[in-house]
Amino acid sequence: MEEHELRILTKEVTELVRKVGYSIKQEIRQVGDQDVKEKRSNDFVTYVDKASEETIVQKLKNLFPEAGFITEEGTATEQKEYTWVVDPLDGTTNFIHGIPSYSISIALRRKEKTIMGVVYEPNADECFYSWEGHPAYLNEKEIQVSTSETMEDSLIATGFPYEKDETMDSYLKVLKDILMVSHGIRRLGSAAVDLVYVACGRFEAFYEIGLHSWDVAAGAFIVQQAGGKVTDFSSGDNYVFGRQILASNSYIHEQMLKTINNSM
Repeated sequence: MEEHELRILTKEVTELVRKVGYSIKQEIRQVGDQDVKEKRSNDFVTYVDKASEETIVQKLKNLFPEAGFITEEGTATEQKEYTWVVDPLDGTTNFIHGIPSYSISIALRRKEKTIMGVVYEPNADECFYSWEGHPAYLNEKEIQVSTSETMEDSLIATGFPYEKDETMDSYLKVLKDILMVSHGIRRLGSAAVDLVYVACGRFEAFYEIGLHSWDVAAGAFIVQQAGGKVTDFSSGDNYVFGRQILASNSYIHEQMLKTINNSM
């Protein structure tokens, strides 16, 4: 795919997420208890997730028929040389409780590499995006990660894994250790939003375990394009599918890794 084709495709995806995001916002007062299904403990899905994913998948097929898909709700599952990674509603628990922090996340990968990322937060009308070889943007304005050099000057984001297993005690120890040396910790409930907030400098870092590719692929790419660093907890690059991620402004990355690994 040529650079100008990818740029045009990115623009079309940003237009798509704005339209779908508007539809999602209109449904927030319509969703009742009868519309909520539990996929597994504390992991919910609604008809809004499924309808949004169907709309996104169909539009992306029209835009780029050769590409395959990884989708949260399973609307399409075939991977190809180019593959879309789609989360139609990241932050469903927030959505069903009427909490205005959720997003749409779409990434495009070529083989093992992400080449485009788009994250849209409908309530703030903020669209974060980038494509290969270009900076990251928020509503057409270029963004960069923060320049804070220590955890002591940093605000950190995290989330809690769905599985409340034996790792929870060590995860809470990490939380305490970071809380003691930072400006604080925030838990917004949408990993995609957490990631793009790192990209634009609102957070210095975000870490979490148990996430899926559709939660992180787009946001992690946007962080990198904004000058940040993204790894797994072993400082490797298996963060899209490896179920653990640390994204930072790069300055505090090693300090964050040391704190996490000393506690887990």
